[in-house]
Amino acid sequence: QVQLVESGGGLVQPGGSLRLSCAASGSIFSIDAMAWHRQAPGKQRELVAVITSGGSTNYADSMKGRFTISRDNAKNTVYLEMNSLRPEDTAVYYCKVVGKPTRFSAHNIYWGQGTQVTVSS
Repeated sequence: QVQLVESGGGLVQPGGSLRLSCAASGSIFSIDAMAWHRQAPGKQRELVAVITSGGSTNYADSMKGRFTISRDNAKNTVYLEMNSLRPEDTAVYYCKVVGKPTRFSAHNIYWGQGTQVTVSS
C-alpha cells in the first residue's frame, strides 16, 4: 500500500506564493516520474508539471516561468513552488507518482488526496 500525503495549500492573495509538498510512503520499490495536476471547479483535471527520475521537467504553458517542480529522492517527496499566483490558479492540486511496488511488478499510478489552493484578494 502506497500513501501520498500532500501539504502546503491554502489561501493566498494574487501575486503571492505557495509551496506544495507531496511525500510518498509505504510499500514502494522505486519511483519514476512525479507530477502535479490540478482541477478547478467545472473543469477537467490538467497537468501542471512533471519531473522524471533523472530530474528532467516539463510544464504546462501557463505555468512556465511561475511554477517550479522539484523532488527529493531520498525523501520520496515532490514539491511545487508557485509564484506570481493568479485567481485562475485556484484549484485542487493533486500529486501523482508513477512507481513500482516491487522490483518485478509493473508500474502503478498513485494519486494524492488533493490540496486546495485559493488565490483571492
